[in-house]
Amino acid sequence: MCPLIKEVGMHHFNHERLYCYQLAKEVVDWLNNEKFPVGRSNLKDQTVRASESLLLNIAEGASRSGPSRANHYRIALGSAAEFCACLDLLPFRNKDEQQNKLRRVGAMLSKL
Repeated sequence: MCPLIKEVGMHHFNHERLYCYQLAKEVVDWLNNEKFPVGRSNLKDQTVRASESLLLNIAEGASRSGPSRANHYRIALGSAAEFCACLDLLPFRNKDEQQNKLRRVGAMLSKL
């Protein structure tokens, strides 16, 4: 299960407490600082959409219960895999480290 981070005194949405969300957000933040190669706008669009889908489906899944929760986490897992595959096609620095983070996110999501 995705570990929870506990903070006192401030309200947080459920997804903000999930370590898998925080780790995925680290990778998205890293991506937002990378420069895509010229002429690869289609790959940029696909990579950005996969990264957004990952975060948004973790967030929505954390706010749901039952089959709906499981479905959102399953979609997020697919988006994490797609995001990782997109990085295989890009010449970014430190991408191996980021892909390992995505694999950890995927492992956590598969247990939810």
